[in-house]
Amino acid sequence: MVNRRPAHLTVREEQILACIRLSIAERGEGLTILEIGQAVGLHSKGSVAYHLRNLEERGVLIRDGRSWRTCRLAR
Repeated sequence: MVNRRPAHLTVREEQILACIRLSIAERGEGLTILEIGQAVGLHSKGSVAYHLRNLEERGVLIRDGRSWRTCRLAR
C-alpha cells in the first residue's frame, strides 16, 4: 500500500501541534478533542480526530492511552 500523505505537515496539523505543545508546557497534559477543536476553529470532533490520527501515523504524536489527552510529542 502506498502512503499518499505528504511528508510535510499541513497548516491545520501545525496549529494542532502548537496547541498540544503549549498545553503540555503549561498544564502537563494534552488537550481533549473538543478543546483542540475550539483552539484551532474546528467544530467537528471527527475532523480533529482525523488530524490527530494522521499525526499519530506519521509518528509525530504518541498516545499513551485511549484518550488524546494522554498523548505526548515524539522527538
